[in-house]
Amino acid sequence: MTQITPMVWQGDSVSILDQRKLPSDEVWIETSDYRLVIESIRNMSVRGAPAIGIVGSYGLALAAMELAQSANGDFSDRLHAAAREIRDARPTGANLGWAVGRMLSSVASAQTTEEVVADLLSEAARIHREDIESNLQIGERGAKLLPWGSSPLTHCNTGALATGGHGTALGIIRTAWADGRIERVFATETRPLLQGARLTAWELAREGIPASLIADSASGVLMRRGLVQAVVVGADRIAANGDVANKIGTYNLAVLAKENGIPFYVAAPTGTLDMSLSDGEEIVIEERGEEEVLGYGDMRAAPDGMAAFNPAFDVTPNRYVTAIVTELGVARPPYRRSLAAIMEKNDKVPSPSMGEG
Repeated sequence: MTQITPMVWQGDSVSILDQRKLPSDEVWIETSDYRLVIESIRNMSVRGAPAIGIVGSYGLALAAMELAQSANGDFSDRLHAAAREIRDARPTGANLGWAVGRMLSSVASAQTTEEVVADLLSEAARIHREDIESNLQIGERGAKLLPWGSSPLTHCNTGALATGGHGTALGIIRTAWADGRIERVFATETRPLLQGARLTAWELAREGIPASLIADSASGVLMRRGLVQAVVVGADRIAANGDVANKIGTYNLAVLAKENGIPFYVAAPTGTLDMSLSDGEEIVIEERGEEEVLGYGDMRAAPDGMAAFNPAFDVTPNRYVTAIVTELGVARPPYRRSLAAIMEKNDKVPSPSMGEG
């Protein structure tokens, strides 16, 4: 398994690999302040739905450690307030709310603040460990779906950087490469923040997997020429009917894949499934600042006075999704039935919502 990891628990602090600096610089943010964890999630120092969930879990443990040392106010009320802050740091991904809800459930029977802190630390480590295990299972299940000798296309970054380790969609590709199934990977640059060009390309290069980076708008040409045999993407939230919220541009790829008769696979752990949402229309789509579209970094590309529209995610209707690969099984249409069957196997906290608490 790859040794790449976006976060490391240090016992009383968490170290976060600042993904804004990659691939040129490997900079780590170490903090014992849960507020800085929240800021790291908001500013995308850490990104990828599973990774955000793990870091948010560690953030809540840090909040409990801090509040346990304070005599100001009610510990439980302040802990739940911190939990709400963490949960709301980024609204679209399901894993953050799921992880926070699971963390709070883990301390329901705790009698003292010391027990709360100990239980939260234990649960955060468990969430991290289980994510790596689930990614490996997703990789094994998903790799079998890729034809021998194929060249899959992937979008954004869904590898070890976006998870606890190994990856979801990129984890499938990583496993398929190790099995000798695939010949090459096509990775989209993923505007406007270039997660594909900066992060996926970095991971693929470190793993020695042959890859070609393409402009987002070149995917249709590749599909029409028969150069792509499967599209494999991740997800930030999946509704009960199989509608998928993922990085902006995913919907475009799904439509192009359908037009060209190419299977479109979604890879996600069960923590990404939000069975409380009937369909994708109920998914809240995060909109980010205009500056991300008007330029990159310190360089502005657009003229002064130009406005921009910057949704961070889009929703792909289930009719474009060939299958959804989870650690507990591969779901196929009709998704209301197949996803519900998968969730029946899941004995973890299934809902991404935090509850009232």
